[in-house]
Amino acid sequence: MLRKRDVLLASLVTLFAWQAVSLLAHSVILPGPVAVLAALVREGPRALGRHFLASAWRVVASTALAVGLGAPAGLLLGQSQRLNRLFSPLVYIFYPIPKIVFLPIILLFLGIGDRSKIFIIWLILFFQVLVVVRDEAAGLRSELIYSVRSLGAGRLALFRYVYLPATLPAVLTALRVSVGTAVAVLFFAESFATSAGLGYYIMVETWTRLAYAEMYAGVIAMSLLGLGLYFLVDWLERRLCPYLFLERVQ
Repeated sequence: MLRKRDVLLASLVTLFAWQAVSLLAHSVILPGPVAVLAALVREGPRALGRHFLASAWRVVASTALAVGLGAPAGLLLGQSQRLNRLFSPLVYIFYPIPKIVFLPIILLFLGIGDRSKIFIIWLILFFQVLVVVRDEAAGLRSELIYSVRSLGAGRLALFRYVYLPATLPAVLTALRVSVGTAVAVLFFAESFATSAGLGYYIMVETWTRLAYAEMYAGVIAMSLLGLGLYFLVDWLERRLCPYLFLERVQ
């Protein structure tokens, strides 16, 4: 796990490199970090705050739904060969499909509000979480399961005391991978057919009127959203899987 000092150092290096490239380019399309940070402070309370909250709600709701539905489904498929044989062909067909192509259809059925944005992100993340958790649950050693069953544990006890603790790191890994995907899909979904969100702010409110400093401020805001979610997953991992950190230290 990265330390705060390392993150701060990496941020400073990025800012210095950005400033150097901006000076070398000497173009209005690449303002320096000082101008962009000033725009971020200036736009924050007035415009960016509203768009940031709209985007944060969409990505958090869709990610929570994906994990809440995908993780139990993956556990069921991973611990039941019969269910896995039944549903694996469907997963095999639908998982590789770039589901963002369904966005126009989803907009027709669900409209341009939050529901369509949340649904398309959920649709993409659901299969990511399901596949990772299913494979992790299916890969558990059979002797571990047999030893717990020999103590009289039923399917519910196996689910609670074996499958769930063993696959929890996989759930968090899938969640960590899904954060970047969710923010990327969110940007695309918000860039049209909406009136709020960081994607709308970047592409419609700033890019179309050539407000470059404000546009980069929106990019930073969206980056901070993804970074904040990534740190949240790290926090959940420390709380739910503290033994992982003990293993890394050792």
